[in-house]
Amino acid sequence: MDIKENQEGTHNITETKNAGATEMPAMSATVLGLSIGDDRYLVHMKEISEVIQVPEIVPVPLTHSWFLGIINVHGNLYGITDLGAYLGAEPEPFGLKSRILVVSSNYKINSGFIVRNLLGIRNLSEFELNQTSDAQLPNGVSHVYSDKEGRQWYELDLRIFIREKRFLEIAC
Repeated sequence: MDIKENQEGTHNITETKNAGATEMPAMSATVLGLSIGDDRYLVHMKEISEVIQVPEIVPVPLTHSWFLGIINVHGNLYGITDLGAYLGAEPEPFGLKSRILVVSSNYKINSGFIVRNLLGIRNLSEFELNQTSDAQLPNGVSHVYSDKEGRQWYELDLRIFIREKRFLEIAC
């Protein structure tokens, strides 16, 4: 299954009755699992245009430590953020399994997030939604799930990150 098919198949989000409430997820959505430290995360495939190997990253001076630099993807420059460092995790070295999640072009920003460990493509129907209030959720997390083994997974909303003032102002 390619990423475009997954993106098209995951646009069915159920609306909530309260306009201010977090939207309920479509439980048939396709997501990508990844880990940062001991935590497990899910990212909707509709938010990712490509998953690529890590090319040479050209550093940009005088930027935050979580902003790694820029890369060339199909002739376009993309700013690359260390997702783990951005979320506050301890920096870890990148390895052969590290990948860059290129943010969907629908978001009109040339950006990508580097992750160290992908856990594969999943379907939200494999998870049980945990009841949490918005106030209990860490920044950028839209929902919390449990898998059949009882492990907790955090659903990331990349739209939140790419709109944050901190994300957009990379200079330190």
